[in-house]
This record gives sequence, C-alpha cells and structure tokens, in this order.
Amino acid sequence: MPAKIRLQRQGRKFQAIYSIVVTDSRAPRDGKFIESLGQYNPNSNPATIILDFNKALEWLQKGAQPTDTCRAILSYKGVLYKKHLLDGVKKGAFDEAEAEKRFQAWMTEKEQKVQAKKDQIKSTKDSLDKTRMEEETKIKEARAEEIAKKKSDLIAAEEAANATEEVAEEAAEEEAPVAEAEAAPLEEPKAEEKAEDAPVEEPKAEEEPKAEEKAEEKTEEAPVEEPKAEEEPKAKEEPKAEEKAEETPAEEPKAKEEPKKED
Repeated sequence: MPAKIRLQRQGRKFQAIYSIVVTDSRAPRDGKFIESLGQYNPNSNPATIILDFNKALEWLQKGAQPTDTCRAILSYKGVLYKKHLLDGVKKGAFDEAEAEKRFQAWMTEKEQKVQAKKDQIKSTKDSLDKTRMEEETKIKEARAEEIAKKKSDLIAAEEAANATEEVAEEAAEEEAPVAEAEAAPLEEPKAEEKAEDAPVEEPKAEEEPKAEEKAEEKTEEAPVEEPKAEEEPKAKEEPKAEEKAEETPAEEPKAKEEPKKED
C-alpha cells in the first residue's frame, strides 16, 4: 500500500491543531507515522501553515497520496504547482530556469493575495474595534449626562425644598406675633361675658315665686279641680290648706243672710 500524507490530531478540546505527517495507509489516524512534514493551525485567521516544502515535494514525487485537506494545504503553499513544473521539465516542455521563473511569479502573486487578505482582515478588525469604541464612548457619555442630570435635579430639588422651608419659617415668624396680639384681647371679653352672665341669672331665680303665685291664683279660681291637686307634690298642698281656711269664713255670710229672709 502507498504512503499517505494526512493530518494527525493534537491539541486540546475545541482548540485542535494538526500535524502534517507521512504514514502508512493502514496505520490509525493518531498512531505511528513515518515522517512529520509540518503543522496546521485552523484556529487563527488566516490559518497558520508550517510546512517543509522540499520534503513534501520529495514525498509527492515518490508517490505519496495526500488526503483532501492535505492536498488543499500543499496547493496553497505551491508544492503541487512546483511538482507540475518539474514534470514539464522532464517532458521537455521548458527548461528548469523557465520553471523556476514561473514558480517565483506565482509565489509573488500568491504572497500578494495572502497579504491583501491579511490587510483586509486587519482593517475590518480595526474598523470593528473603532466602531465598538465609539459606541462605548457614546454610551459612557450618555451615562455621564444622565448622572449629571440626576445630580442637578437632586440639587435643584434640595434647593427648592430649602427655599420653601425658609419661606414657611419666615411666614410662621411673621404670623406668630399677629396671632399672639389677636389672641390676647379676644380672651378678655370672654371673661367679662362670663362675669356678666352670672348676675343675669339672678332675676331668673326671683321669677320662681311669680310662677307659684300664678299657680295659687289658678287654684283659687278653680277650687273644683281637687282631684288634680292631689297629684301635685306635698310642697304645693299648703296653698290648698289656705284656700280651705279662706273658704270657711266665706260661708258665714250665707248663714247670716237667712234671718234677713225671715224678716
């Protein structure tokens, strides 16, 4: 079986790097190999390729068969193109000088393409970094403006609160003497009114006998209503005794009138 040029996995998980090796086609992937030709790192942009150009060309001329990935790597580095030019020299299509001239022109063009790609990647990365920095600065400025605005609002609110407190204190100080001056004279008339109210109530106490006299007059005018007089308190029965005493002498003239009729 012919030898194969293939990749041998190395590195850690999710960060794999590969060795370019020449092995027997029957050997396992990570088993024994015949010779190492270089290293391939796909984690960078662009991918990093380290290759021993002459050894790789020699194995190709010996008949080693590269895998698809290794073929792309060898084509990228120009190994396959150099083998093609050497095959043309063997056939007599052109000499070695022409082959070397064409190979150098191709390598120059390839290097320019690779450099242009690297510059493009770098420029895009720089532009992305620049835009990100601008966005971050804008965000920082906006935050700083918000913080400054909040601080100014808090200061303004505190000043307004202090001003209102000062105004309220001044108003209270101005109203305090006025209230004291108004409160002092208002209390004196109240005391005088109370003093005046006390003697006014004395005549009301004197009017009570008048009410009793009226009651006595009513009892004199209506002596027939004796049952109603019984319902009144004992204190009011004294006028009834007086009425009886008054009624007894009133009957005497009636007895004296009888002899006058006989005459």
